[in-house]
Amino acid sequence: MLRSYFNDIQKTQLSQGLMRSDGGGHDTPFTADMLARNFEQIAFYNEYNATLTGRGEKTTMRRWEKPVRIEIMFGESVPPSERKSDTSAIKAYTRRLAKVTQHPISVAGSANFIVIVANEDDRSALLAKAAKRLPGVTTESLKALNDLRRDTYCIVAAYAGGVDPNSYTAAVAVIRAENPSLMRMSCIHEEIAQGLGLANDSPTARPSIFNDDDEFALLTKHDEMLLKMLYDPRLQAGMSAEEAAPLTRIITRELTGGPV
Repeated sequence: MLRSYFNDIQKTQLSQGLMRSDGGGHDTPFTADMLARNFEQIAFYNEYNATLTGRGEKTTMRRWEKPVRIEIMFGESVPPSERKSDTSAIKAYTRRLAKVTQHPISVAGSANFIVIVANEDDRSALLAKAAKRLPGVTTESLKALNDLRRDTYCIVAAYAGGVDPNSYTAAVAVIRAENPSLMRMSCIHEEIAQGLGLANDSPTARPSIFNDDDEFALLTKHDEMLLKMLYDPRLQAGMSAEEAAPLTRIITRELTGGPV
């Protein structure tokens, strides 16, 4: 039932010219100032509150300081062909993210970022397994990832369990296995990127996956610039938007080729 529902959604969105995978082009120009504003909205606001049940508020910049090691957990009902294609896609994407951010990100052992790909009936058991695997993560803190609304295709939660409340130490992403291929890939791109610290969406961000309008399905050049900014060594985890603003104005002009 869910698989048919998501197939219909993808078909409708594609028929409306949404879920683009071209990364943007001449029809989606943006300036350094637009990039800076989008970065502030996406990196300095939470999409959800602490319980993932309501809208979030303004916050400080958060990111990973330690290497990100991703493990993929599949539900028992996910067929081998889908496991193979999803694993290949996630590995390729993590290599891209590592290159963009210049931060160590890989699919590796001793994971601190778990990506769960599961059908409705498999999700609860895998979340319990993830909670046991990740320090500072409990089944209670993952409850919102289990109780998904029908129109939630995927979700991620990142945790700062160390001494620095602005440095992520663990994350769990859930991707519904019922999603058709492009929606699955879109979920992989958005949830892993959000788990790295780009926690919010913005209605003005374009071309971007960090926008609820679903115009773009896959990470764009604009989004790569946001990730470069997030992990730029001139910015520090814990900075407020106001503290970061003078630096982000310089960085965005460097990235877009505008005057510094």
